[in-house]
Amino acid sequence: MGKAKILIADDEERIVALVSDFLTAAGYETVGAFDGRQALDLLDGQSDFDLIILDIMMPEVDGWAVARKIRETSNIPIVFLSARSEEFDLLTGFESGADEYVTKPFSPAVLVKRVEALLKRAQGHPVQTEPEQQGLFIDTEAFVAYLDGKELTLTLKEFELLHHLFENAGRVLTRDQLLNAVWGFDYLGDTRTVDSHIARLRLKLGNYGAAHLKTIYGMGYKLEL
Repeated sequence: MGKAKILIADDEERIVALVSDFLTAAGYETVGAFDGRQALDLLDGQSDFDLIILDIMMPEVDGWAVARKIRETSNIPIVFLSARSEEFDLLTGFESGADEYVTKPFSPAVLVKRVEALLKRAQGHPVQTEPEQQGLFIDTEAFVAYLDGKELTLTLKEFELLHHLFENAGRVLTRDQLLNAVWGFDYLGDTRTVDSHIARLRLKLGNYGAAHLKTIYGMGYKLEL
């Protein structure tokens, strides 16, 4: 099987170059686009892309519209890479068809790991874990979490939130502590972002989440292992 081919669409040329350099070093083939219309034209003219990385605020056609257009005909994995980090932006991104949402500033190395995980999932080759591995398992190198040996489909922020709760298992963490640890001290959103991510995490963890991811009313959250 040849190299996976990735389209990077961002109106900042330095971002396209940076992401392209890291993905190329990881063994991928990349093509750049600098506005939404160019991205759609490239996708229409070439059907062999394996994944697309999209900025939201692009000229001609924004990233949300590009994703919705793609989803009319294709299930290609889509990663939003954007400075927009409000809860509304994330929800709109996922409603537009995104598989992952990474906020700027970002770690290129982490982005590469998320791309690897999405491509493996799309190709039907999940990362293997030990068959006897039960309960919750966090792979910090691959940025992937497993429950009873099965990979969880988490966004980057969901993974980081779960990882932080996992590292502090048994401790009650306030919403502000979680917000600062996962989103950073300069994040402009409020603690409702934590609540919505906890709700999605609990849903994705199923019975395990209902039993072990606890809401401590008036205080915050804790993960019981």
